[in-house]
Amino acid sequence: MAIDATFWVAVSFIIFFGILVYLKIPQKINEILNKLILDIKNEIDESEKLRTEAKTLLYNAQNKLDTAQSVSNEILEQAKKDSDKLVIELNDKFHRTSEIKKNLAENKIGQMKEAAIKEIKDTSIKIAVDSVKKIITTSVDKSKLDTLFQKNLDETKEELKKINS
Repeated sequence: MAIDATFWVAVSFIIFFGILVYLKIPQKINEILNKLILDIKNEIDESEKLRTEAKTLLYNAQNKLDTAQSVSNEILEQAKKDSDKLVIELNDKFHRTSEIKKNLAENKIGQMKEAAIKEIKDTSIKIAVDSVKKIITTSVDKSKLDTLFQKNLDETKEELKKINS
């Protein structure tokens, strides 16, 4: 039988695989692959944990954001109510103050009116008395003048008492 090159390739191939099995290369490759698979599984598990933690953190942050939003809305609503209340109070205070000032002005005008009327009456009485004196002194003699003057003076005093009362 003739041994050709194909035979020697087959023999060398069998020897090569025999050496590989003898040195336990397939087991080492299998161990390395298993280790890589285990490392990848661990990384996947770790990433799952991180993903879960991230979801939890996101959920907590969203809850805090929602709470902060509702609190800020409540604060804004309360501030709006307070400002409306303050505006109403200031408006009422303004109206009360203006009403008081109006009443004071009306009272002052009334007092000034009364004072002016009194002054006009006093001046009118003085002018009337002076006129009567003048008329009496020019038209009547001295004795009649004194009695008439006294009589008119008493009547004038009576009328003034009635007016002032």
